[in-house]
Amino acid sequence: MSLFDYKYLSEEQMKGFDKYKYSSVDTSPLSNYIMHPFWNQVVKLVPCWIAPNILTFVGFLLTVSNAVLLSYYDYYFYASSSGSTEIPLWVWLVCAINHFLAHTLDGIDGKQARRTKSSGPTGELMDHGVDSWTALFVPFCIYSMFGRADYSYSPFRVLFIFWAVFITFYLSHWEKYNTGILYLPWSYDSSQLILFILYIVSFCYSNVIWKISIPYINLTCGQIFEIVTHVMAFGFSVPITIFNVYIGYKNKTLKQPNLWESFRPLISLAILFCFTTFWAAYSPTNVIETDPRMFYFMVGTLFSNICCRLIVSQMSSTRCEGFNWFLLPLTLIVTGVFKMELLQAYEIQILRIFALCITFAHIHYGVCVMRQMCKHFKINCFSLKPLKANKTYKNGDLD
Repeated sequence: MSLFDYKYLSEEQMKGFDKYKYSSVDTSPLSNYIMHPFWNQVVKLVPCWIAPNILTFVGFLLTVSNAVLLSYYDYYFYASSSGSTEIPLWVWLVCAINHFLAHTLDGIDGKQARRTKSSGPTGELMDHGVDSWTALFVPFCIYSMFGRADYSYSPFRVLFIFWAVFITFYLSHWEKYNTGILYLPWSYDSSQLILFILYIVSFCYSNVIWKISIPYINLTCGQIFEIVTHVMAFGFSVPITIFNVYIGYKNKTLKQPNLWESFRPLISLAILFCFTTFWAAYSPTNVIETDPRMFYFMVGTLFSNICCRLIVSQMSSTRCEGFNWFLLPLTLIVTGVFKMELLQAYEIQILRIFALCITFAHIHYGVCVMRQMCKHFKINCFSLKPLKANKTYKNGDLD
């Protein structure tokens, strides 16, 4: 038996995928009048022999490459601080190009699936699965623009910016878990466009351009970005999501039998938020100041795994687990660090080892799930050759 042949999905879940039909609503004017017309033309340039999952995965790797590149030149987020070495201008240009390509590939993978008649739950699961991890790497890159000192904010405060992104993404899938419809947030495409512009500006003027205070309002660029992030997340996206679920509850159209089952997927997310925030706030050695990238990476990877399991549950119409077992070592580590002096002396090493272990576990989960899905539907994840054995999903397009 191969290392990646472990079956994470139950028979009930596999049967649920057989009945799955994709349903989404995108009312964003930016998406409908600018982005989709652009992507409709771009997808025509893609050869029909290229599998949609290749586009999805390459787009994800481009985003990861941006995070790796900026980590190399600015691991501790000090590049925007006074007296620190600036990030080379060419890095920002590469990041802008990679970001533009990644966003474009994410926009055309579903259209490519429809063109090649290869739409199905496997493609959507991979698309949204890697998007849940991308939610970590995008703030990673933005923080390198503004930095952690002088004209910006502390690593602890930026943790809540990550959480604003995580919560927005997670609740959109929690909404689909309850309503059966994925309401695409307006903030997604607009935030991607804004980030591209920020990369270009940083390339033209270097990231020192963000080291200013805006006259009259006495706020720095970093602080303005923080405010905008929270307003977009908790002023628009989250309230709309909650309202849609409330309407479903009021009209008795929710897919879940009661409110407890509706809110069940939020348990693991709440545990992750509480334990990681507590660790960051009261760490004996202040780990989030010592190695903020590793702390964010650990939190984001755990979040992605929790989100992937929710996506599996909502797509297969099965009950979402109440507790993600990946959280068990986190709770033990946090408890141990605050109870045992021996562990406190090695707190930063424990964080790094745990982050690496949870990364391998998450990759193992993702690869095994995709292999299990491909074997079930008799398809190749990155090839269109075995289409004869594939099923046709009329509503499987991931626009």
